[in-house]
Amino acid sequence: MTEHILFLTGSLAQKQLHNVLEKMQPEFTYTVHQLGLKVAALMTAEMIERKLKDTFGATRIIVPGRCRGDLTALSEKLGIPVERGTEEVKDLPLFFGKKIQIVDLTRYNVKIFAEITDAPNLTVSEILNRSAYYRKNGADVIDLGCLPSTPFPHMEEAITALKQANFLVSLDSLEAHDLVRGGKAGVDYLLSLHESTLWIADEVNTTPIIIPETHEDLESLNRAIKIMQAKNRPFIVDPILDPIHFGFTASIVRYHKMRQNHPDVEMMLGVGNITELTHADTAGMNALLLGICSELNINHILATQVSHHAVCAIKEADLARRIMFAAKEHDTLPKHINAGLMALHELSAFPYSLDEIQELASQIKDPSYRVQISSEGLHIFNRDGFHSATDPFELFPKLSVENDGGHAFYLGVELARAEIAWQLGKRFNQDQPLLWGCAVDTQNSEVDLHTFKPAGITFKNAKS
Repeated sequence: MTEHILFLTGSLAQKQLHNVLEKMQPEFTYTVHQLGLKVAALMTAEMIERKLKDTFGATRIIVPGRCRGDLTALSEKLGIPVERGTEEVKDLPLFFGKKIQIVDLTRYNVKIFAEITDAPNLTVSEILNRSAYYRKNGADVIDLGCLPSTPFPHMEEAITALKQANFLVSLDSLEAHDLVRGGKAGVDYLLSLHESTLWIADEVNTTPIIIPETHEDLESLNRAIKIMQAKNRPFIVDPILDPIHFGFTASIVRYHKMRQNHPDVEMMLGVGNITELTHADTAGMNALLLGICSELNINHILATQVSHHAVCAIKEADLARRIMFAAKEHDTLPKHINAGLMALHELSAFPYSLDEIQELASQIKDPSYRVQISSEGLHIFNRDGFHSATDPFELFPKLSVENDGGHAFYLGVELARAEIAWQLGKRFNQDQPLLWGCAVDTQNSEVDLHTFKPAGITFKNAKS
């Protein structure tokens, strides 16, 4: 039986929706119904329940992506599944382009060790507060970093407090004395042991992270692996990721070689040597580094948030590991899964051409200004005129709001957002904030599942 879909919309988008559906030549039949309002984004579940008198024999109802309200309850009342489509009509072909599949972003297999690099200089209370923040952003293990020639007299107290607060804890030091103290205080992991300090693992009941005896010395690492395997003790291997221009490519080769020689050993990648020591946005770095982890089955990373440009590194790594897990599980590229790591750009920044925006403007019969962008620039229009520019200051003299401070302020905000979106290649929707992925705290209490989902993929809840 052919599916019949009812599309609900507003009067301004009705013609455009018809055009998009006709060009799609879908396998389903459909009815487009204008619900008696101009702007489709203003639609609510309560409004649909009140105004929809005929479902036109539909087996499913698609409402605008910004439709507010409880669609589950509405579906039960109408007896027909009601679901949100895309925020932009132009994205509907992509929405129907794939068979709907469930991508579960609650799952991952990479543990994030979040390092507090200056733990000896912090009070126990400060360590607990920072640890809680890191855990909120996705950290699985809190790593207490010791500092050279810096006493850490409250180490044991800090470890006890963290364990009482149900944290997994690691201690990071190259001093054997610190490592023994940390192990006896109850940490879960020790960073870092090497061939000459493996005796520490016999002194404490802690999982060691093992590094080469000297830099790049994989043979010492191989010997340490054999020793730990002979003792049937758990351990994690870290061949050491080097910064760019200081051995980065060669270190990636070492990781690959280690995985080839030891297919089943647990490994760690210290991503902070790249995110901290490269002045570039860290979201893309984390995506690439977690992709390497996914390919090489590296299940532990050491992350830091020290530099100002890396303040989102932990939550970016958290989202990246979830995306890579989902892509690997579904044997697909890490595309069209979640847009949380795309802070600066978007897949389709300009869904409407200048001609299409002008056509919409020709239907406007009221004095309220609409703001949209196309690849050509910024456009603002109402019943009295249509104006375009690439600089918002060029538009102000044409808007007749000199004596209306509130209106001028509002239009200034919207045009500033529009200019930023146009310059970067981002989506702009009037009266909506620009989306910056997981880089913005207000969007990160839960990964924003509406930043991009036109590919026909349904997302389960994903904490980040």
